[in-house]
Parts: sequence; C-alpha cells; structure tokens
Amino acid sequence: MFDTIRKEVQWGDETLILESGRVARQADGAVLATLGETTVLAAVTFAKSQKPGMDFFPLTVHYQEKYYAAGKIPGGYLKREARPSDHETLTSRLIDRPLRPLFIDGFKNETQVICTVMSHDLEHSPDMLAMVAASAALTISGAPFLGPIGGCRVGFVNGEYTLNPSKEDLEDSKLDLVMAGTRDAVMMVESEAQELSEDEMLGAVMFGHKSIQPVIDCIIDLAEACAKEPFEVVQEDNSALMDKARGIVEGPLRDAFSTLDKQERTGKVSAAKQMLLDGLTDEEKENSSAVSDVFKSLEKEIVRGDIVKTGKRIDGRDLTTVRPIESHVGILPRTHGSALFTRGETQAMCVTTLGTGDDEQRIDALDGDFRERFLLHYNFPPYSVGEAGRFGPPGRREVGHGKLAWRALHAVLPAATDFPYTIRIVSEITESNGSSSMASVCGGSLSMMDAGVPLIRPVAGVAMGLILEKSGEFAVLTDILGDEDHLGDMDFKVAGTELGITSLQMDIKVTGITEDIMKQALSQAHGGRNHILAEMAKALSAGREEFSAHAPRIETLQIATDKIREVIGSGGKVIRGIVEESGAKVDINDEGIIKIASSNAEQIAKAKKMIMAIAAEPEVGEIYEGKVVKVLDFGAFVNFFGPKDGLVHISQMTSERGANPKDFVKEGDTVWVKLMGFDDRGKVRLGMKMVDQGTGKEIES
Repeated sequence: MFDTIRKEVQWGDETLILESGRVARQADGAVLATLGETTVLAAVTFAKSQKPGMDFFPLTVHYQEKYYAAGKIPGGYLKREARPSDHETLTSRLIDRPLRPLFIDGFKNETQVICTVMSHDLEHSPDMLAMVAASAALTISGAPFLGPIGGCRVGFVNGEYTLNPSKEDLEDSKLDLVMAGTRDAVMMVESEAQELSEDEMLGAVMFGHKSIQPVIDCIIDLAEACAKEPFEVVQEDNSALMDKARGIVEGPLRDAFSTLDKQERTGKVSAAKQMLLDGLTDEEKENSSAVSDVFKSLEKEIVRGDIVKTGKRIDGRDLTTVRPIESHVGILPRTHGSALFTRGETQAMCVTTLGTGDDEQRIDALDGDFRERFLLHYNFPPYSVGEAGRFGPPGRREVGHGKLAWRALHAVLPAATDFPYTIRIVSEITESNGSSSMASVCGGSLSMMDAGVPLIRPVAGVAMGLILEKSGEFAVLTDILGDEDHLGDMDFKVAGTELGITSLQMDIKVTGITEDIMKQALSQAHGGRNHILAEMAKALSAGREEFSAHAPRIETLQIATDKIREVIGSGGKVIRGIVEESGAKVDINDEGIIKIASSNAEQIAKAKKMIMAIAAEPEVGEIYEGKVVKVLDFGAFVNFFGPKDGLVHISQMTSERGANPKDFVKEGDTVWVKLMGFDDRGKVRLGMKMVDQGTGKEIES
C-alpha cells in the first residue's frame, strides 16, 4: 500500500531521518523529519496554473505546534489549538525567509507549505527540524525550487560553537543563532548574543553553514529516490516591452530617484508608472503582470546601477554615511520612560512601562509553561508611510520586527534579582523610510534608561543593504532607505553595544552571499553602530537615578518557605487583607521571595511591617512594642509580635515584693517589652522594667 522512502544521516551526535511516501500522499510533496523523538510533518502543495494578473509570488508558510506532540492538552477554556502563538508566527517567518528567494523567477503560482509538530521529546527543538522538512518536501514536490537548503541552531559555550544545543544548553550559551543556507551560500541568519565580536558572529554563521552540509546531502539522496518531475515554468519574453518602457520612463525614473524627499520621490515614481501605462497600447496593458515586472526591473536597473558605478545613493549619501539622528527623552509626562528616536525619515516613539510580577506574561508553550518579564511590542500604523491602509491587530511583520528588537535589548537587561520589575516597551513607528526595527532598538534603549532601568550598556542598531551584480561587483550600504531595501539584494540588521553584537538578522533575495560580503557588512555595521551610540549619548547615556513619580517602587523580601502559607492565608485571605489595608501590591513566589510595589513609600513600609509581623521570628534581646491582652495576679500577657503573646511576670515589671500587676498595666495598654527568652516548654518570657516606657529604649544599669 505504501511506497515508503527513508533516508538517514548522522547529524552531530544525532541521527536525522527523512521519510516520504507513507503520510499525506495527496500533497505534491510530504516529508516526515525525525530527530531523537521529535517529529515534524511538512506538506507542500502548489497550484498548477497562475491566476491572471498576479504580480507577486503568493507563497504562504504555516508552522503549527500540536499539544498532543508533548502529551499535553491546551490550557484555557477552549481545549483545542487556536490562533498561532507568537512563537509559531516567528517560526513560520523563519522558514519562509530562506525558501522564498530560491523559487525560479516568473513562478507566481499559489504555493503553500504547512509544517506540523507531531511529536516532541522536549529535548530536540522542532523549529529547525521543520525547516529541514519543508526544504525536503519542496525539493521532491516538483515545484520550481532551486534548493535544497539546510538549517540549524548554533550555540557558543566556553569559546566553542555547539550544534543544535538543547534548551538547557542554551542557558549557558552566549549565543542563540539559527541559520539556513544552500550548499554554496548562506541565505538567512537570526540570532541573540551576549555582546560577541564580529569575528565570533561570523564564525558562528560559517560553523552553521558547514554543519548543514550533511542535511543537504540527505535531502538530495531522498530527491533522487522519489522526486517528481519538475514543473515547467514558461518564461515570458518581455524584452520588447522593456525597450519600449525604457524609452518612455527611463528619464522620469532617473529624475525621481535623484529626488531626496521620500514623499516627493514616491509621487514622481507613481507619475512615471502612469506615464508608462498611458504610453502602452490596450493589448500591452492587458498583461498587467508583465507591465509591473518591467517597471520594477527598470527601477532596479537605474537605482542599482548608479550605486555600483558612482557610489552615490538615492538621497545623495555615500555607502557608509548614516542619516542625521536626533534623540529626545522624557517627552511624555505621565509615562515611566519615553524616547523619540529619529534617523532621517524613520522615527520611533518608544515608551517603557514598569510593572510587578503580576504583570509578567504567562506563556503556555509546548515545552512547558513559563513567565516572561520583558515585553516589547512593535506597531506600524499606515500613516507612518503616508498611506491609508489596514489598521488592526499586529500581523506577522509586526510580531517579527518586535522580536528582533526584543532580542537586541534582552542581553543588556539587569538581572531580575537586581531589578525586580516587569518591563514593557511599546514602539510606535510614526515615520518609516528604512529599518524601523533598528529605530525601535535605539528608542527602546533610550526609553528604558529614561525610566531608570540600569542597562548594562546602551544598545543601537543599524540596517545594511547589498547591491550584487551578475558581474560579481557589489556594494554594501550602511543605514538603508526603504527603496534600497525594496530594490536591493539583502537586509542585514546588526544591533549591539560598544563592546559587541547582541542581535544579528540577515535576509537575502538572491541565491546566497559569501563570507567576504558578510565580513564587509559586519565591519561597516560596526562603524555605523558606534556612530549611532554616540548620537544617542547626547540625549542620555545611562539609566536615570530616580524613577518617574508615576512608576511603582518595588521592595523585595525573603521569608522562610514554611511561612508562605501563613502570609497567604486560607484562600488568600491574609495577603488580600495586607493589600487592602496597605494599598501596595504584594506578590509572593514558591521560593518565599515577596515583592511589594507601590509609588508610595509609606504603603510599602506598611505592607512590609504587616508581612514581617507574620513571617519573621522574634529575636532574644530585642525590644518590641506590644499590647496588653490579659492581666492576671502574677503578671500580664502581651501581644508583641504579630500573633505571638508572651508573659511579663510581675518580677519583670518591678523589683518591689508583693506588687500587684494591675497597679502597672491594664488590658489595652501599649507597652515596650524586651524578649528575655523561652522557658523549658517554649513559652515566651518578656520583661518591662529594663525598658524606658516613654522612649522604648533599654535602661542602662
């Protein structure tokens, strides 16, 4: 019934298994990839004809994690997987980015890749396995795909690179890098690092590229056994249309791309496109896809050619100059921290809010539940590019850009033990013309410092571009514009401090770049990053000493774990009472760490006193304020330490023989007592005569 093809390869310390022919046989290509006991199914389907007028490649990649894979049932009210999590969205983008450039030019048929995690051993990460499975499924599907690619994760521990480290291994790693590439070149990089040097980052990428070669060989072996006949793509001959278009709009386009202002330039480009349409016959205009392709090719030819030949860019800059920068902090009066970062025509309003443990994000993930104390949310409204467009919940792009900025800043955060706050940054992109994600890094760093977050060091980011000609000539561009990104071959983003890189992301539109190009891009990015850091320092160079008056103050206490139940009380009754009476927020964890938060210092002090009255133990020799709760013939019982009562014997009230305790105290009196110790039965012994009842200080003998 099944014609199953199975290939295996040793990949690092594990065996990678690729299987096809048994599952999802009606898809154009389907592969089960297994590493350890983690298994991912990738299924590929593509339309065999192109929709009329299609002027882009409609590829969609979906990565989904099924909770049954780890023997779990989804949390929440609905016990089934719902909308994609941020992690699933980010992984979908991660797989899409290296695959998209490898489809043959002219192929615009609807194509869908679905990767499903079906088994997870909680040791081998399924994201890179999904990328390998997707590559294998495309390679055998018959789609016009110039792969295969391989992908892997790289760690850096004790100066050594590690292949596909586990989640536990990454805790000791200075690097979490994922990369993908073909046999000859690197296609995609995404990473978070702890201030590594350019050479260390480049070494990690090249280590990864070498490590994926056995995977690529295994996919080729699988394809030789079961690949379908390649789908034939008919390339249109648009040379005549191109010649005509050049004659009509080359001059106006050159004029447009010599205009410095983005809005004016955009208007001129739109006018040139209308001029082209006006100059074509009705028959020529019927093929709207060809017209769009020709116009886009002409744009690329003009912009790219001028940059490579002259070294001069659209806005008049040379290849390495960063656009003018202005930074302002503290511009929003009620927020905890704010910054407006402007670089050329790109602007980010970044706002930092400080919260308590209650504000941490609780995440229900396939490999376990956890809480996140650092949040960064990126918003890209249509007005930022001067357009009226879709406005609603964040899409894949917003999630991806926000995570890139998160990675860049995460490495410089103070430890939770030193700064026990939940930190949320919101980046509102108010203008955009090139790398708003890197503006979010710069603005996010400034806004946290404005809020008083003691960052290890400030972080800045810069986006690099590439023009790579067929002749082999290339130009690396520092701080790219939107048009240079759109018409270029690479988007290479580098963020870091003055000491090293904290995040690196690379996407390309060609079939890979070489080590030499990456080396030059990293070198130029280093200079650009240091320039931006110097400009940011003009506004603020370190975290403020004082918080905003509207930000919460947090004080941390440690109590014995056997006291946790007493502080919380039955059904949370005690801790709710503390919160209501003091006005402060109180959070307690399983280790007995208590965080008390309020913008009012008196509220914190009151909550702390109430907690310590329950959780602390009285110390022999210390003096406490107490209340007389009962008077007897031989002494009085005093409530002096939360729920604790102790006996003050008449001999500890006065040295007079035959004295009556009622002559010295009555019920309800407030008195000062000294803890003398405990009797043989553990009962508390208190004294009064050695304490000045007016001041509460011990009387010198």
